Amino acid sequence: GPMFRYERPQKGRYRQFHQLGVESFGSALPDADAELIAMTHLMWQELGLNNEMRLQLNSLGELDERYAYREALVAYLTDKKDQLDEDSKRRLTTNPLRILDSKEASTQAVLADAPKLADFLGEESVAHFEQVKAYLTALNIDFEINPHLVRGLDYYSGMVFEVFDTTSDLGALAGGGTYDALTKAFGRDDISATGVAGGVERMIITMEGQKIAAIVPIQMVSVVYVNEEMKAPAMNLASKLRQKQIPVTIDVTGKSLSKQMEHASGSTFAVIVGPKEYADDSVVLRNMNDGKENTMKINNLLESISSILNL
Repeated sequence: GPMFRYERPQKGRYRQFHQLGVESFGSALPDADAELIAMTHLMWQELGLNNEMRLQLNSLGELDERYAYREALVAYLTDKKDQLDEDSKRRLTTNPLRILDSKEASTQAVLADAPKLADFLGEESVAHFEQVKAYLTALNIDFEINPHLVRGLDYYSGMVFEVFDTTSDLGALAGGGTYDALTKAFGRDDISATGVAGGVERMIITMEGQKIAAIVPIQMVSVVYVNEEMKAPAMNLASKLRQKQIPVTIDVTGKSLSKQMEHASGSTFAVIVGPKEYADDSVVLRNMNDGKENTMKINNLLESISSILNL
């Protein structure tokens, strides 16, 4: 379902929006972080966006390390508060780490000599981050280190990442990282967690901007039955087609054959299960675009349906 944010709407950042994501629970190893990023990387490849994507990484360290850095950053910026933009002045007392990703040139100039988060990381945090980078290098996934990447939610700890489209000014299309602090807040110190989420609307805008079809036509198959006696065989065949990863519809409201065929007009093919053909372990395959029909053995249909649909 949709999600909502209480912010000023802008391009690619709406009050009502949708996300897709993956969560991994139970592993505190860098393996889980690398696997999640690899999965995200594969998604960009499948969407056709990979050549334009930029992956940025950072490590926030453990909570005590981040808190120590937070104090040092606040102390440094407090003396230079007058040089900060208005939004950063507000964040100085609410969420000072978010000042790091300010887009204001004046604030970035102040941050040039600010304390570095990497200098506050302990040996374990550094080793974890180095292993994540080593995994990504082994997987041939390009990345860059952004020491100002902090993410917008306080429960992140350890490795964080964001993915950007180099041809767009939308901001991050996806991001995530380790959020052990959240599971600990619910009393589960024993469960580590890492996750990623992407903005669906931003992905669609980006794909449209690069002339990539954001909506791919679905090759649908409708299984129809001639009479009540053929309903059970038709349902069985529909199930077998779905096991082949074929999108299938079948009437479950008792419609007549003519009504079923009317409903099937939106599908690429209709598989007609009739008593004469079924007695010979066959069905009729009708192309709903040109009306051509072929009688096929059920086993042959199941073996060749993917090639028939050009999947």
